[in-house]
Amino acid sequence: MTPSDIRALAARIRAEVHKAVIGQDTTVDLLLTALFSSGHVLLEGPPGTAKTLLAQCFAKAISLDFGRIQFTPDLMPGDVLGTNLFNFQTNDFTLTKGPIFTDILLADEINRTPPKTQAALLEAMQERNVTIDGDAYPLNERFTVIATQNPIEQQGTYPLPEAQLDRFLFKHTLDYPSRDEEFAIVAQHGTRTGMRTPEAFGVTPVISVEELNEAVASVSAATLKDDIIAYIVDLVRATRTSPALETGASPRAAAALATAARARAALDGRDFVIPDDVKSLALPTLRHRVLLSPAAEIEGKTTDETLAALIEQTAAPR
Repeated sequence: MTPSDIRALAARIRAEVHKAVIGQDTTVDLLLTALFSSGHVLLEGPPGTAKTLLAQCFAKAISLDFGRIQFTPDLMPGDVLGTNLFNFQTNDFTLTKGPIFTDILLADEINRTPPKTQAALLEAMQERNVTIDGDAYPLNERFTVIATQNPIEQQGTYPLPEAQLDRFLFKHTLDYPSRDEEFAIVAQHGTRTGMRTPEAFGVTPVISVEELNEAVASVSAATLKDDIIAYIVDLVRATRTSPALETGASPRAAAALATAARARAALDGRDFVIPDDVKSLALPTLRHRVLLSPAAEIEGKTTDETLAALIEQTAAPR
């Protein structure tokens, strides 16, 4: 599949999602980039900003199964993965699969469940594999986690540990829509009754699973020149020497940024990566992989401001 084919395919997906979701262009682009990079996405934003509807429409448009888990303090790992139950008719144990056995999994308010249950996702996100009672069960190769968390209410939450955060390719911060977008949202959604499902808005699959797999396989053909690799490495290493950051990004972050840049290039119809691909993805790729120093926090600095300054200061190839 050529880059121009991938670009056209992405345009069809965007158009289908926007039948129901107004605005959120950056979010849709990051979901597409993550999908073509075989990565996962953490969405952080206030309630009511269409995170759930967006994930549902995205899965529907690309012909993948959608599953949702509402994370709560009493959720157990077995509620996510599934469990072996004894069948008295067959006199044997039978696996009852949990909601993780899907293609696109919405992990809603993932920070509201204890670390033990959060950790149940680690193997699935890293290896696309689930182990239950010593037996391994493979997940779909397109298995993608779209997790959400609410930045406003922190009481009763369990912050994701660094190991879990590192499994996410992107952390994207959603904001409220502009006035014009909100007007359009109210005009479209405010007159409807009943459930707001993708089907209610006419969202249908626009690509087949075979087309999707072919497109994902074609992304790796994008050329990543040595000067772009050096730019990525310099950018990531700058996070480790910045006095404003207590912990910098790991080599895994550099590899993830390179993979995502390839996908972004293909989605733009190119078979080569340019510095702008790296710049546009550096913030969502790195913001959850670094920690501010105590001195920077006292000074009122934010992670995004610090990273934006580092991105600006790091020389890009010409």
